[in-house]
Amino acid sequence: MPLVANSELPTFSRLQQEGQTVLAGAYALRQDIRAMHIGLLNMMPDAALAATERQFFRLVGESNQIAQFYLHPFTLDALKRGPKGRQHVERYYEPWEQIQEQGLDALIITGANVTQPDLSLEPFWKPLIQVIDWAHENVTSTLCSCLATHAVMQFRYGQTRSPLGFKRWGVYSHRVVDRTHPLVAGVNTRFDVPHSRFNHVSREQFEAAGLKVLAESEEAGVHLAVSEDEFRIVFFQGHPEYDLISLLKEYKREVKRYAAGERPDYPPVVQNYFSLKSQAILEEHREQLNLALARNEEPPEFPEQLITEQLDNTWHDTAEAVINNWIGNVYQYTHIDRKRPFRDEVDPANPLNRSRG
Repeated sequence: MPLVANSELPTFSRLQQEGQTVLAGAYALRQDIRAMHIGLLNMMPDAALAATERQFFRLVGESNQIAQFYLHPFTLDALKRGPKGRQHVERYYEPWEQIQEQGLDALIITGANVTQPDLSLEPFWKPLIQVIDWAHENVTSTLCSCLATHAVMQFRYGQTRSPLGFKRWGVYSHRVVDRTHPLVAGVNTRFDVPHSRFNHVSREQFEAAGLKVLAESEEAGVHLAVSEDEFRIVFFQGHPEYDLISLLKEYKREVKRYAAGERPDYPPVVQNYFSLKSQAILEEHREQLNLALARNEEPPEFPEQLITEQLDNTWHDTAEAVINNWIGNVYQYTHIDRKRPFRDEVDPANPLNRSRG
């Protein structure tokens, strides 16, 4: 939670200039402390529904050990689900109408699986636009993950994502571009983020839309950006919420698809993720698998346990720091009535009150 400027010590103003959240003493005394209500629009398919919940719930919960959070998961009726997925949603998720009625302080929107060449052809397209338009009028800040980022860039800013021609798949080093922005206050100036996508939105597209890039990778491109007001929409193009084994599970799934004849090529190794020892183990597994397929024999078991023991998580601490900064700023600027996005004195066009130079 934020510092309180309980004296005229110059350090307080210096920290504020660097992007730290510092409350004026008078305002801190009259604050009405309350819990925060954060929505999670989970658009992932049934197989990843619960795992995605855990990843984002964990990220929010571990980011701050003082504040109290109520997480409100919901989804879109337009998304096709099997019996198990529908049962999970009906039992544990909240109706979209209830979310609108009760209001939110902040909203997280996950990625989704797509089947169409243009996002506007997806069945979730119009319902998703309705959610984001509602959030922009009623929620302090909305965080978009991967596919959600691409969708918002297309319908709100007219910037359509481009195919990479391959899968951007791995853990990549990123650099903070604007070190004074409150979302990256205290964050390592270089940090890792997992990526897993076939399409991207470039830095030039973000800037053409009048948006601000906060962190990017020379290899993987933009990861973190914010809307023109610098806070009301936060864009992730990577997956900082991923668990240690998330990319391993994806790789294992693709190897199984190859073994089943569902993809013609053997999946490439996930970049900057496996150790040299793990790569050797995986190469041996590939040779054994191809040999088994050639002989029409049972494929060997994927060496998941051996690989898991060699994995390192090099992104979670930074992800927690960014989410903590996001939540901390939402807390400072949101209205006590969670159906209203900002305190009366906050300018929605510049909620962080940052000078534009």
